[in-house]
Amino acid sequence: MTSLFPRNPSVIIRPVQHRDLDGIESLTQESLSHLSPQAATESIGEMQWLRRWYGLLKFLSWFPNPLQYRFWGYIAEQGRILLGMIQVSPFNRTRSTWRVNQVMLARTGDRMGVGSQLLRHCFESILEARTWILEVNVNDVDALALYRHNGFQRLAEMTYWEISPQLLGELIQTEPDLPNLLPVSNADAPLLYQLDTASMPPLVRQVFDRHTHDFKTTLCGAIIDAVKQWTSKTEVVSGYVFEPQRKAAIGYFQIQLHRTGANPHVATLTVHPAYTWLYPELLSQLARIAQDFPQQGLQLASSDYQPEREEYLERIGAKRREHTLIMSRSVWHKLRESKFVSLEGLQWQEMLQGLQPTRKPIPGGMSWIPQTQQVQPERAIPTQSEIVGFPHKSSHIDTPSALDSATDQPHEQQ
Repeated sequence: MTSLFPRNPSVIIRPVQHRDLDGIESLTQESLSHLSPQAATESIGEMQWLRRWYGLLKFLSWFPNPLQYRFWGYIAEQGRILLGMIQVSPFNRTRSTWRVNQVMLARTGDRMGVGSQLLRHCFESILEARTWILEVNVNDVDALALYRHNGFQRLAEMTYWEISPQLLGELIQTEPDLPNLLPVSNADAPLLYQLDTASMPPLVRQVFDRHTHDFKTTLCGAIIDAVKQWTSKTEVVSGYVFEPQRKAAIGYFQIQLHRTGANPHVATLTVHPAYTWLYPELLSQLARIAQDFPQQGLQLASSDYQPEREEYLERIGAKRREHTLIMSRSVWHKLRESKFVSLEGLQWQEMLQGLQPTRKPIPGGMSWIPQTQQVQPERAIPTQSEIVGFPHKSSHIDTPSALDSATDQPHEQQ
């Protein structure tokens, strides 16, 4: 199979090594101009964290554990010169869907060609991935062109909002009406899975490919989350709303609170489409939880298939921070990347010589009713001097003597 995109044989794609950290940091500095201030701060913090824990992450990537794919990336180099880097990670527990976390390319050289080689290397080396997803800013024209060039298509649109501390103070004044608000545990994973399934369109659900175990927390994962919260000085609070009549979860929230007040709080909401009246109640509950921490804004996201959430956030005066596009790519795009073979060079006469008719076909009738063949007894072939008689019961041919006798009988009766 020949690829439609030409490869540069001088560009080498290999896993990230410790000696590449300086080059990755320079690529990070170059890509900060395309990011928002908060995203740029997060990228710098991620790079500092990578330098500090690279040895441990490299060791953990050798055997199965929750941090095995914490930093899984490849670089493209040409003659000891770093041209680009890509970082990917599994999106679900079954690892059927993988996510492209970031692609950073040097300003010099063929950016489209190097980026395509990095993406195709991931597509070909990670065989368990059936679907790939990524999130890109709608204003990043170069990134959109690169991803569309490699088969990614639009899946959904995301809008990120921020609620100011003043608006949170106003939401606190409203008493939330949530009588069946319960804490989250592993026993509630089937309820959360059903809620997640009902809250998204079928295509998004198929691409995300989440299952019940995606909503469970292992013991090792709980320990890692506790250490991470302790080091980052954050606290995570979650809960869900239970409907006793339907015996189902109709709303879920998770909020990450910062004790230092340096960063805004981040919340995640999932609401059943039939219970959109829960948005004011859940946001009021989140505002009450955040009032015990330093006054900061609250950030949350909404998708284009959740118009009620966007309408409510606009009504209360929330500000739009960023508009992104979620794109997906199936492994079946490999068929479209194959080079089509020209049919003009094929010798059809030689290939189909065995299928040529030996004589001119004669059209005939066609009957769908099966015909039964009557087996006749064997008879000797009569000569000219012999006379063969046919019984009237089995004969279908009327002889002259039989016709004469049939016509004479009515006259005799008269």
